[in-house]
Amino acid sequence: MAFSRQDTECMALALKISKKGRATVGANPMVGCVIALNGKIVAQDYHRQYGKAHAEVNALDQIKHQAKSAKLYVTLEPCSHQGKTPPCTKALIDAGVKKVVVAMPDPNPMVSGRGIKLLKDAGIKVDIGLLQNEARELNRGFIKRMETGMPFVTTKIAMSLDGGTAMGSGESQWITSEAARLDVHKLRSNNQAIMTGSGTIINDNPKMTARLNESEPNPLRVIVDSGNMITDQKLKIFSSDASTLVLNDDNSSILANGKIDLKLALVKLGEMGINNLLLEAGSGLNGAMLEAGLIDEFIIYTAPVILGSNTKPMIEIPLTKMSEKIQLNILDIRKIGEDIKIKAVLK
Repeated sequence: MAFSRQDTECMALALKISKKGRATVGANPMVGCVIALNGKIVAQDYHRQYGKAHAEVNALDQIKHQAKSAKLYVTLEPCSHQGKTPPCTKALIDAGVKKVVVAMPDPNPMVSGRGIKLLKDAGIKVDIGLLQNEARELNRGFIKRMETGMPFVTTKIAMSLDGGTAMGSGESQWITSEAARLDVHKLRSNNQAIMTGSGTIINDNPKMTARLNESEPNPLRVIVDSGNMITDQKLKIFSSDASTLVLNDDNSSILANGKIDLKLALVKLGEMGINNLLLEAGSGLNGAMLEAGLIDEFIIYTAPVILGSNTKPMIEIPLTKMSEKIQLNILDIRKIGEDIKIKAVLK
C-alpha cells in the first residue's frame, strides 16, 4: 500500500509524541495520535496515563470531537472493548472520522483486528502498516507480553576489555566510567522493573534506582533469592524511593523442584503488567537466564581496562567446545565516555 509523504510525517509525529507516556502508561502500550484535516494537522496527543483516556480520545478532545472528513493517524489499532475507558472505535465513529491510518494491529490475540473491523463496518476507510516496524520497536515489551505472557528482557553487562565483570572476591564497583553509569540510569528509566540476584545485593549493596527525574516513578526492583539470603531490611535495595519484590521459597507459584523457575518468575512479572525488564545481575543469573532462553537483548558496556585472570566472566555458562559458541548479532556500537556500548541480540 502506497502512503504519501504527509502520511509518513504524521505517523512519525504520532510515534514521537507517544514516547511521552513511557513512564506513566504502566501495563498499557505507548500510543500517539495525530488528526489532519484538509492537509493540515489540527490535533495531536498521546496516551498519558494508565486508566485514563487513550490517545485518540485525547486528540479528539482538542477539536471537540468534530472530525468530519478528517484523517486520523494512530500508532496502534484503536480499542474496541470497554475497559477502564470506553472503546476508542465508538469515539472515532461518532466524531465522523473519514479515514484512519494504523501503524500496527493490536498484538492481543483476543482483540486483534476487531477495532479495525468495527471502523470498516461503519464506513471508515482503514489503512494498516505505515511505519509498522517502528511501532513494533516502540512497544516491543507490550507485544511480547501479549504474545508470551512474559516481559521483554534486556540484560545489561559492564565488563573489562578482557571480559571480566567482577574480581574473584565479587568486587565490581566500578568497572565503567561515570558517563556509562549515567547511561545505565537512562536504561533503567526505560524499563518497568530491574531484576538482579542475591549475590549482587550482598556483594555490592546497590540501590538500583533510575536517578534521573524525581517526578518519574522508579522501576520495581526484583531480587532472585533462591537461597533465602536477603534478610537485612537495611540494605539499599529496600530504600523507600522504589518498590522491591523478593523472589524466594515463599513464592510457591514460581517454584519447580524446590527451586525458583525463572520462566515462571517472568510470567509472574507479566501478570503484574511488566512489559520491559532490565536484568542487572552477576554471571550466574545471566548464565541461567541465557540457558533458559529468556534474554531478548544484550547491552554490554566495555571499559578500556584489564582486570586480569582472577575475575568472574560476563556469563557463567559451561561451554566446552568451539562448536557450542553462542553467536550474537550486533545491532549498534557507540562510544559512551571512555567506554564502548554494544547492543546485540542472539542470532
